[in-house]
Amino acid sequence: MITMTLREVAEAIGGTLHDADPDAVVTAPVEFDSRKIAPGGLFLALAGEHADGHDYVAQAADAGAVAAIVTRPVAGPHLLVSDGFAAIAALASFVARRLPQATIVGVTGSSGKTSTKDLVASLLGRLGPTIAPPGSFNNELGHPYTVLLADETTEYLVLETSARGIGHIRFLTQIAPPRIGAVLNVGSAHLGEFGSREAIAQAKGELVEALPSAADGGVAVLNADDPLVSAMAGRTAARVVTVGESATADVRAESITVDELGRASFTVVAGGERADVRLRLVGEHHVGNALTATAIALECGMPLADVADALGAAGAASRWRMELTERADGVLVLNDAYNANPESMRAALKALASIAAPRRASGGRSFAVLGPMAELGPDGPAEHDAIGRLAVRLDVSQLIAVGEQARPIQHGAALEGSWAGESQWVPDVDAAVELLRAQLRPGDVVLVKASRAASLERVALAILEDASAPVSASDSREEDSTA
Repeated sequence: MITMTLREVAEAIGGTLHDADPDAVVTAPVEFDSRKIAPGGLFLALAGEHADGHDYVAQAADAGAVAAIVTRPVAGPHLLVSDGFAAIAALASFVARRLPQATIVGVTGSSGKTSTKDLVASLLGRLGPTIAPPGSFNNELGHPYTVLLADETTEYLVLETSARGIGHIRFLTQIAPPRIGAVLNVGSAHLGEFGSREAIAQAKGELVEALPSAADGGVAVLNADDPLVSAMAGRTAARVVTVGESATADVRAESITVDELGRASFTVVAGGERADVRLRLVGEHHVGNALTATAIALECGMPLADVADALGAAGAASRWRMELTERADGVLVLNDAYNANPESMRAALKALASIAAPRRASGGRSFAVLGPMAELGPDGPAEHDAIGRLAVRLDVSQLIAVGEQARPIQHGAALEGSWAGESQWVPDVDAAVELLRAQLRPGDVVLVKASRAASLERVALAILEDASAPVSASDSREEDSTA
């Protein structure tokens, strides 16, 4: 965080100081986890469902916190406010407007936000000091928290924005107004809360509405292959840059191929230039994410050749997102269990099919261990059913649906056709692990995917522990004569 006195912090958040020196200087970030406090930082005490931060104020002080931001009086230096979330938002807004040299970039979409944010940060990090969220810090707490990680040296601030309703993204953009905004796609995530894809598009488009005009440097990066996204061009005063596989896209991908581990290669075309890209990330869907990152990096002044080089060097930065690991016995585990919606589930299944295909000749099989997709509302059963049917069409060897809400996945697979027991339903993680342990053999490929609440990453972690010395396959790529 930028250097501030407690007096300045109090003024920014509308808090009152108690038992504290107003001239004490804050030199480290704000943390809401007392275990992460660094000397010179601030501790934000939030009352949560399972723990109350106010009970850890003393622990934070012992770790070096200058003061705590609290909503009720406590012992020791503190700033008393009425709302902790409002306080961190106000402080982040104060800081964002005191980063004159920082280019603020916003990324949103129904799927791919975190992976794209990670790619953008990786590219811009080559241009100068860059701050981006750890993992999926993209809501009313994580977003301002990320802003407060920036300081006077920050040149690029990359922010991921999410929404559970109309107005949420608008609120986040008011905290840290972006100059560049990218919308990846409009899918079915949170369909149960929004009611329609059109309503989701309305919410996602709030990002480009917040951008400055083209004359003031505003740039909107829009997916030309998604009609609901490309239509957002009419909602922004910023200059529009389109990305996609469409021949009309300003930044487009040509000649896409996928290797034996599901990693895409393609030619990126932009501004009359061409460059070859070989991604280390698993899944062809990352091509679109890479194109968005390319457009943003180009707008920030990175040459296309350097962009292609940086994309080829970028690995997965956030856990449990298409995380491919090879066990010592040759079993491949694709852990994509951080979250799920119909679009990302389809992309993951296609990646599984792609990786398994070359292994079939030697007896390798594909296993899809799938849990429920949350927040789909009345469309939930049909969407789950469709995923089960897709698994059959992609010739997945074994489908394992985990949990009561995932029953329609198994039901859809069973109704799709000629399977005889290849699709199974199990009640929980332990049952899924037991089933896999009884069946897996060298050469098999396992995909694990579900919404976050299902905690299905435990399946992947358990079967990885069954073989010694696992070697990551997603962080390596053998070079060949065509490189």
